[in-house]
Amino acid sequence: MRRYARALCGDFSEADDLVQECLARAVSRRKLWIGHRGIRPWLFTILHNIFVNGLRRQANSRVVGTAEYHAQSIASEQDADLLCALSDFEKAIQQLSADQREVLLLVGLEQMSYKETSKITGAPVGTVMSRLSRAREQLRKSLDGEIKLANIKRVK
Repeated sequence: MRRYARALCGDFSEADDLVQECLARAVSRRKLWIGHRGIRPWLFTILHNIFVNGLRRQANSRVVGTAEYHAQSIASEQDADLLCALSDFEKAIQQLSADQREVLLLVGLEQMSYKETSKITGAPVGTVMSRLSRAREQLRKSLDGEIKLANIKRVK
């Protein structure tokens, strides 16, 4: 859950707060959990809803952490090319719409099934598949553009 929250928020402390709020809400509403269903999708649904509600309240005024902040912990171990690639990848993910980013992170990062992702986001399975396809295509285009620009700058 922390990994998904960090990817959504872009900030470590904000992500930890989101996970903590999710777990507190889950404990306070544990009677609502249906035992024959997995607890993981239920928790991710709560996390997703808290995040979306927070976005609505803040009216898109939240501050997104930079790739440099995330890379500080690994900077001493990694080379500059890897840090540039990380930065480009994070920028490309942040350019996705919120719906596409959520689906991409749930399926790609958290390895949720389309059905589980559908339950978490409240979107039909077909919509989940469509959003994932569009997100992957946009990432490919964004990263291809970044690579081409990077190669042009290096040639000069």
